[in-house]
Amino acid sequence: MKLENVDEQTQTQLKVLYEISKIFDNLDADFWLRGGWAIDFMLGKVTRPHSDIDIKTWITNRELLEDALLKAGYERKPVGEEFRNRQSDFLKNNVVISIGYLTYDVDGNLIMNGLPEWVWRDDSLMPDYFQLQGIKAKVLHPKQLLEEKKIYEEIGRPYRIKDEKSKRLLHQIISEFK
Repeated sequence: MKLENVDEQTQTQLKVLYEISKIFDNLDADFWLRGGWAIDFMLGKVTRPHSDIDIKTWITNRELLEDALLKAGYERKPVGEEFRNRQSDFLKNNVVISIGYLTYDVDGNLIMNGLPEWVWRDDSLMPDYFQLQGIKAKVLHPKQLLEEKKIYEEIGRPYRIKDEKSKRLLHQIISEFK
């Protein structure tokens, strides 16, 4: 896969995304892209280089998914104690893959596993597939992605220029959804 105006790291990430989509297909499991890759899939083009791939899936997929990734040559990376029940990190070909696990709380609210204080939007998990370079993936709703940016600012995440561009793109995507 050789893409115009795309650096080698992005090409490698796209190959990893393709592999991961096939792993999920084989598990008959859903996943949703988050962050910059979600934006790129919604727009149907690569907008910038990415430092990692952020994925969300159900906690019930965790064990089989982790086993499948290890069998496919992915290396498990340690995560902080406070994230262990809601996240797994893997590495392949210098690509970091962060997988967050979702569930519902006792009231039926969508949450990150082990993080009941952050209730997600009801429409966070978009049902439709988006395509980029022949790869199909579901994505988190742009309003959820925008809400995450605001929450991260509120809790003191350091300012990142790429977040400003992402917020502009998310506002554009949201306005086109109407």
